[in-house]
Amino acid sequence: MSASTTAALADARRRRPAIGAGAAPAARAAAAHDAAPSARAERGGPLARASGRRHSVLPGFDLALGITLLYLGVIVLIPLSAAFLKTFTMSWPAFRDAVASPRVLAAYRLTFGASFAAALVNAGFGLVVTWVLVRYRFPGRRLVDALIDLPFALPTAVAGIALTALYAENGWIGRGLAVFGIKVAYTPLGVFVALTFIGLPFVVRTLQPVLEDLQRDVEEVAATLGASRLQTFTRVILPVLAPALLTGFALAFARALGEYGSVIFIAGNMPMVSEIAPLLIVAKLEQYDYAGATAIAVVLLVAAFALLLAINGLQAWARQRQGH
Repeated sequence: MSASTTAALADARRRRPAIGAGAAPAARAAAAHDAAPSARAERGGPLARASGRRHSVLPGFDLALGITLLYLGVIVLIPLSAAFLKTFTMSWPAFRDAVASPRVLAAYRLTFGASFAAALVNAGFGLVVTWVLVRYRFPGRRLVDALIDLPFALPTAVAGIALTALYAENGWIGRGLAVFGIKVAYTPLGVFVALTFIGLPFVVRTLQPVLEDLQRDVEEVAATLGASRLQTFTRVILPVLAPALLTGFALAFARALGEYGSVIFIAGNMPMVSEIAPLLIVAKLEQYDYAGATAIAVVLLVAAFALLLAINGLQAWARQRQGH
């Protein structure tokens, strides 16, 4: 090896550590750049750390939670608080007279009784309708499925007029029922029919996605193990559908409590007979008795909230039994 070649190799060995030393800062810079997002996520604020969410360029947990609370406050909490605050302006004797007079108590009995009965009937028949729509294929199935949403789209006054025309003594259905001495229009039975009409979609649309997610393999396995159809339904299918069924029942009941447009036409609005609580609220508002109207409304609100709270507790208990 010549002297010039030996000198060149020695020079290359001297340069190699310098290149490595220069590469180390670059590698450290790249690693620091890669770790920057996680560091920024750690600096995302206490709400971000509490939620376990990483920082994002898009609106994250803090902003979304703020918008949610603001929206619920403006749309739900403030109007309900105003009703309670208006009621607090009344003295206790005035409040008791407003919510416990015989006429108001009769309206409460009809409103709560008819709402509960209609929601109960819708829970039973809504389950059957949902089962047919999900489990079977038949001509006109999409049309039937679309008709379920008709009470959602139909104005309540139009529904009330249509039901009254059908169930009046000279109507198509009322004429046939009159032969058996059954009168629907202008009676509490008419209130029940109207509330059943407007509550059915809540049960069906709540049950439908749950039943669609329930695979038929579960039923086949139960049949393979020797279970009868009734046992398969009561022990396998119904426990899965129970939370959604309770939710649909609660929604139908709450919707029926505040129904006005479809009921006033078919009810007849006779005091102590077929007068509903929402009609009393409107009547007091027309008399400029705002405190009395809000007092009746608060009673309906508290009763509906208590029922919803109880049903939510039953749902939690059902999910706990299922191991979810």
